[in-house]
Amino acid sequence: MTQHSDAFNAWLPEKQRLFHSQYSTRVAALLPSFESQLHDATLYVIEKPGKSIRPMLAFATAQALGLNENQALPIAMALESIHIYSLTHDDLPAMDDDDLRRGRPTCHKVYDDATAILVGDGLQALAFELIAESELDAASKVKAMLTLSRAAGIKGMVGGQMLDIMASSPEAAAPTIESLDRLHRLKTGALIEASVTMVATLAVDEKSDTFRALQKFAQLIGLAFQIQDDILDITGETATLGKPAGSDNDNDKLTYPALIGLESSKARLYSLYDEALSTIQSLNINSALLEELAKLIVWRSF
Repeated sequence: MTQHSDAFNAWLPEKQRLFHSQYSTRVAALLPSFESQLHDATLYVIEKPGKSIRPMLAFATAQALGLNENQALPIAMALESIHIYSLTHDDLPAMDDDDLRRGRPTCHKVYDDATAILVGDGLQALAFELIAESELDAASKVKAMLTLSRAAGIKGMVGGQMLDIMASSPEAAAPTIESLDRLHRLKTGALIEASVTMVATLAVDEKSDTFRALQKFAQLIGLAFQIQDDILDITGETATLGKPAGSDNDNDKLTYPALIGLESSKARLYSLYDEALSTIQSLNINSALLEELAKLIVWRSF
């Protein structure tokens, strides 16, 4: 089940290309006019595009709910800013200590640790500026920024990163599948969930069945994304991944394959995918792009 539709194969690369162009242009315009190392380092980390999964989920949600994709653009840009900031900080020696990201040296290797920290800090703040200066109405802006702050902060991604660090300490309690799920629902899943729900709130009530189904779908594929990441760290190659293969094992990271084995991890991955599809296929929405992105998340090679 790895084949994508012709429509999706045409949509995805063009949408990724267009989004990266729009995003890099917008960020460059918002940076201070004076040249500095911080200015250059910020442009460096956004220059090489990644998969843009979170922005693509935002656009796919907009299409599913009959919104104009441009309505989702500031949200997509904000999500990408938070994501790149998190990668820039994750790569630091005090975190994952990675030297390679998207096939080239990480920010702290090209510049230094302090600059990488400030680049991340700047992108985090920029995410909220992108929403605040958008053409969304005031209520939508507040709701979007509240959702993003929760997803990116202590209640979400940052809290998950702390759990990840604690799980690797010698004093950590014996891991369980429940504790690992909680870790990754926060560290990885929260921002993926926000990619869908921030856009969904522009079209449907948060108490509606449609919103709740989309939220559940996003939660399921968020966990699936992390499981596939863990699998690829074992089965993938550095040249394809764009980051060091085997780094989880090298850093004694708690992963799904380490806890339940590679084959059980794959089985759980496919089970989450099936549940995610069944969750949205019963809705009266155009879910084709969301379904294709779920497939991409599960069967990707990088």
